Amino acid sequence: MSLMISVSGIRGIVGESLTPKNLTAFAMAFATLILRQKERSGEANPEKRPAIVIGRDTRPTGKAIGDLVSNTLILCGCDVIDLGVATTPTVEIAVPGEHADGGLIITASHNPVAWNALKMLNRRGEFLGSREVDELLAIAGNELFVSAKWDEIGTLSDNDRYDVLHIEKVLELSCIDTAAIAKEHFRVLVDCVEGAGSSIVPQLCKKLGINSIVEVACGGTGLFPRNPEPIEENLSGTIAALKESGCDFALIVDPDVDRLALLCEDGSLFGEEYTLIACADFYLKHKNGPVVNNLSSSRALRDIAAKHGVACYSAKVGEANVSEVMKEMQAVIGGEGNGGVILPELHYGRDALVGIALFVQAFTLWRTENSGGSLSQFRQSFPDYFMSKQKIDLGNTTRNSLENIFSEVAHHYHTAEANWADGLKLDFADSWVHLRPSNTEPIVRIYSEAPSKVRAEKLASELKHEIEKRVAGTK
Repeated sequence: MSLMISVSGIRGIVGESLTPKNLTAFAMAFATLILRQKERSGEANPEKRPAIVIGRDTRPTGKAIGDLVSNTLILCGCDVIDLGVATTPTVEIAVPGEHADGGLIITASHNPVAWNALKMLNRRGEFLGSREVDELLAIAGNELFVSAKWDEIGTLSDNDRYDVLHIEKVLELSCIDTAAIAKEHFRVLVDCVEGAGSSIVPQLCKKLGINSIVEVACGGTGLFPRNPEPIEENLSGTIAALKESGCDFALIVDPDVDRLALLCEDGSLFGEEYTLIACADFYLKHKNGPVVNNLSSSRALRDIAAKHGVACYSAKVGEANVSEVMKEMQAVIGGEGNGGVILPELHYGRDALVGIALFVQAFTLWRTENSGGSLSQFRQSFPDYFMSKQKIDLGNTTRNSLENIFSEVAHHYHTAEANWADGLKLDFADSWVHLRPSNTEPIVRIYSEAPSKVRAEKLASELKHEIEKRVAGTK
């Protein structure tokens, strides 16, 4: 398998596609990109080396990769600020907090433990845009690397302050009322899948006023007890633990803590699509303005936006793409339907800690207004749509072949409105289906939404069949 390269970073299986050679090459390319950007901005100063913040999730390969990358950056003439184990949004906050020139996060997010990756941030603590990624790849491909003379190499410093600072920034949001949350006496299960959230998520919950917490997979070992993607098929153990614990709900994060999933008291999923919807509905009561999701996200956000009298825009899939549209449209909140919430008031990055705070506050307000109630009842207060998420293994299918296949599918469903901004999205009167190659795995993702679960699954299965028979025809 080749490396997966996109605005989401450089991702692969350690020892196969992700090797010491390409880790070193991309670290050198990133250092070179940062130096070029400083020169173009007129900020290059021979007496002040570029500074790069790094952090990692808890995977067993993380420290070794972190040491390799750090030393490479140092030998390229960069100062490295190492946060150690840190969530992706924590690193995003630390980059501008340290007035650094960029950041690197060593995490493969929701991928299994054999995977790892380099997520690259600019000086604002945001993912590189497509142009920056193109420049990075050109540097790496042509080996146009910088390296420092022996007396100009960088330094390494450790910094463990940002977990506390991140929590403080969340608590300082004007819409967060910890006293109101504490009055609800919530009992909450927290599942961090042994990832980077193992310490910071329980800490945040306590600071929010949740005093009764049942921790599941919060040891920080990096040995994921299940597939770490927080979707229904992977959460049977968490659901069983929730029912046994008698908790009011469960908070579940992925290994790098940029996605939030929730379980209701009865073990049913609140729905990762509805993480953003619930947070947006609450936040728009405090700060009105446009909202943004991606093309694979639920129409329910559009309904919530209409309820508050604001516009809803959809971007290409990917945090960088959503953030770009949010800036352009001056959106007050946005994110993706995978449980990722972006709040510009804090930073332009998906942040499960922000999501937790907004969600718990939203549930608290709803309970106050309704004299109590369960999370499953709270879920019923939102527009009801049903999604199906399926995928197809691409094997050796090329991108060119896939584009031809998509064109044939669009022609087959000629009555639907076709959107080619990101793969192929087919909009029907009361439903839609989105087909797109993944940025992080060699698969085609198939997302569909309809007024009923049966209808959504039928639509997704139908499109899956149409693609599979055409993929088979190319072999």
